[in-house]
Amino acid sequence: MQDAVTEHIRASPETVWELVSDVAQTHRYSEETFEAEWLDGATGPAVGTRFRGHVHRNGRGPTYWSTCRITACKPGREFGFEVLVGGRSINNWHYRFQPEDDGTDVTESFRLTPSIGTRLYWTLAGWARGRTNRANMRATLQKIKAIAESGG
Repeated sequence: MQDAVTEHIRASPETVWELVSDVAQTHRYSEETFEAEWLDGATGPAVGTRFRGHVHRNGRGPTYWSTCRITACKPGREFGFEVLVGGRSINNWHYRFQPEDDGTDVTESFRLTPSIGTRLYWTLAGWARGRTNRANMRATLQKIKAIAESGG
């Protein structure tokens, strides 16, 4: 109920972190989230800060809003958030930034929060969603790479 993908990006960890942690810019690189906004008067990332993303699941639908809460926020090192349903975490997304030679190794990962519901879901549809998540993480990191390496 988890997976990770790593991509080398020729940009500093701080540059890539700033791009990823600005959730209002998620539409530039996400495969499913086409807009996002800070909640509760927040204007930037901090542990505990909430935001919501407008998601077009699997590129086909359904389309819905997901409320998320930041769980890790260390500039140039890591950024993570949990997806909430009814105030409870169901999925955790995490980015880790490791300085490496001429840039940064960026690892994006997800982990479903263990519960009876997520175990049942993963048993029935996990093979397909896992494959989609891996492909989307690769595509997301490729887009982040293109943006970060172009300076924009």
